[in-house]
Amino acid sequence: MQSDIKAVLRPTSPHLSIYRRQISSVLSITHRLTGLALFVGTGLIVLWLVVAAYAPAHYTTLHSSLHSGFGQICMLGWTLAFYYHFANGIRHLFWDIGKGFTLPVMHRSGWTVIVFTLLMTAVTWFIAYTSTGTLS
Repeated sequence: MQSDIKAVLRPTSPHLSIYRRQISSVLSITHRLTGLALFVGTGLIVLWLVVAAYAPAHYTTLHSSLHSGFGQICMLGWTLAFYYHFANGIRHLFWDIGKGFTLPVMHRSGWTVIVFTLLMTAVTWFIAYTSTGTLS
């Protein structure tokens, strides 16, 4: 019986603790997380539109919440998630047609996704700040 328990608890394949993290696995997990963040953030945008259209009395409350520090962090996170998911989705489209599977190309495209995400987020927030004078 003791050996049966050990057999159940023993991993059948190499355990995750012996693997080094690779950019492709980190980006894959991040792609899933940003998809979830986009789902939640899009729900917030829909709520904002519904409140603006049907409950103008509550609009100022929602607007001030989005202007708070926490609201700004949430919107920054949503912007990062949007650009990351967009760029990594294009990367996956290339994989779907069989392009970019060699390790050097995978690493280069992964870093391109990261740089694109950071650059476009910075540009978006810079434009938003300079055109409105505030960060939202």
